[in-house]
Amino acid sequence: MADSLPSEFDVIVIGTGLPESIIAAACSRSGQRVLHVDSRSYYGGNWASFSFSGILSWLKEHQENSDIIRESSAWQEQILENEEAIALSTKDKTIQHVEVFCYASQDSHEDVEEAGALRRSQAPVIGAKEAAGPARPAEDQSLSPGGCEVPPDAPAVEASAEKGSHCEDETRVSSASEEEMRERVPTAGDSAEQPKKHPITYSQIIKEGRRFNIDLVSKLLYSRGLLIDLLIKSNVSRYAEFKNITRILAFREGRVEQVPCSRADVFNSKQLTMVEKRMLMKFLTSCMEYEEHLDEYKACEEITFSEYLKTQKLTPNLQYFVLHSIAMTSETASSAIDGLKATKNFLHCLGRYGNTPFLFPLYGQGELPQCFCRMCAVFGGIYCLRHSVQCLVVDKESGKCKAVIDQFGQRIMSKHFLVEDSYFSENTCSRVQYRWISRAVLITDRSVLQTDSDQQISILTVPAEEAGTSAVRVIELCSSTMTCMKGTYLVHLTCTSSKTAREDLEPVVQKLFTSYTEVEIENEDIEKPRLLWALYFNMRDSSDISRSSYNDLPPNVYVCSGPDCALGNDNAVRQAETLFQQICPNEDFCPPPPNPEDIILDGDTLQPVVSADCSAASEADSETPKETAHLTNPEESSD
Repeated sequence: MADSLPSEFDVIVIGTGLPESIIAAACSRSGQRVLHVDSRSYYGGNWASFSFSGILSWLKEHQENSDIIRESSAWQEQILENEEAIALSTKDKTIQHVEVFCYASQDSHEDVEEAGALRRSQAPVIGAKEAAGPARPAEDQSLSPGGCEVPPDAPAVEASAEKGSHCEDETRVSSASEEEMRERVPTAGDSAEQPKKHPITYSQIIKEGRRFNIDLVSKLLYSRGLLIDLLIKSNVSRYAEFKNITRILAFREGRVEQVPCSRADVFNSKQLTMVEKRMLMKFLTSCMEYEEHLDEYKACEEITFSEYLKTQKLTPNLQYFVLHSIAMTSETASSAIDGLKATKNFLHCLGRYGNTPFLFPLYGQGELPQCFCRMCAVFGGIYCLRHSVQCLVVDKESGKCKAVIDQFGQRIMSKHFLVEDSYFSENTCSRVQYRWISRAVLITDRSVLQTDSDQQISILTVPAEEAGTSAVRVIELCSSTMTCMKGTYLVHLTCTSSKTAREDLEPVVQKLFTSYTEVEIENEDIEKPRLLWALYFNMRDSSDISRSSYNDLPPNVYVCSGPDCALGNDNAVRQAETLFQQICPNEDFCPPPPNPEDIILDGDTLQPVVSADCSAASEADSETPKETAHLTNPEESSD
């Protein structure tokens, strides 16, 4: 039981985000006694994924978290004269300016419940009529706790729901299963067939809510990135399955186009002339080899990548594709060398698992922290959710942290302590300057670029139009990723915050989608996908913050950051490996587990012998996976 934990561990980890989970797994694998706790009721922290009812409960938790201050001073009585305490925060201030909109038609089924779900809490929702109003609400209540750092000029949260917007329906178990639909999704030219497809209602979304897995943070895995390498090396990949991103899109002159990125795509493309195809292939080849001729690029160090592209005799069409869809940078943000590095990394990742460089985990990004938590538990780690830590206990003489006191008043000793940034109090973080991420999650009825297949997984970059704003990254997921119900798409929008999430992202949403309030449902001439539901929020970015920015941290207390705004997960892996080496300087970082067949019985002892090929998950399928598959190392599998 959580109230009768062992009194001593080697490592205590507070928070179950991706960096913390990787460190916990690595420490447990190296033989450390690990206690991994989280005050939340779910794994992942801000890396988590939720069903539809789960995301509404999450919204409710944040509203209550901002309205109610839960403080207890009972632990102070346990602090001795030669000790001092570092109090931890009881409020999560990493999510701000939450706004929810329901655009799907509201039918009379107010008692519709999600199949197999727990009873769902109420959440503030704005109805379709309110959503059609101005982008900046005039007067509303805030889910944001007062006194924290927020983006400048940020409006608060809409807390009132218009009559008829029932996003607080209760839930029940239903045995009805949705039929498999193999029909081709109509394209823009098949508008005559559109009326046959009944519009999706809010009650349908509620009923099929368990088919949704909504990520708080939107990321992809580079096929040759640090996280993929770690998953394969540690064999944690056996706990998850992945799908290849099927296409890369560009938004140009008000239209969404598919970007040719592989050699086959370039030569099969109808968007490029034969001259452009040759230009593009020649340029991409030079990017792969640029490090061999660094002297030739010294003159380019002072110019932007956009300016460099103009010197390469590329057409404006090719410059746009390379800048925004391959290097995925802005016209002013990166230097020529940074752009060349990004382009080379993109090309280097092509072909390992498919025609694009990216993979997506089935059931959402929230699966990844849980995979590493499972590895930690396999090697003896102890897990406690809904288990808060009141304070860190510091020995005055040595200046080191010696224990924690939990919500039950139990003192638990340890040698090392890892704490996720959101658990520190305002006193500890008073000098920290945070950045913010603007996020939007949408449910739509069809893809932004329809094809014969309705199972496309796409990434799209919409360039910034105004100075001081950032490009918006759009990731569109289909039902085969197990993140949404059939007949819908789950769309994630992400950018660096300059205002509130709604102010930053709503202009892009309006370019790509149409809400039900703007057109009649029976209208046959709608080219844009229809928007059914939308969630906007700002997430705090604590990455790249120096440890010295925190006040009075003992040397054996280590800080883990939350998600950053980057597309990949390299920052989390680097952070985890760096902290692990500080804790266990002479240990291998997440080595592969011993193969059960290689364990040799020697008397009464077990002597594990690690085989040379156990870093790869399975060699049963050495071909490039076309559908869902566990990760393998194609280079090793082909040997």
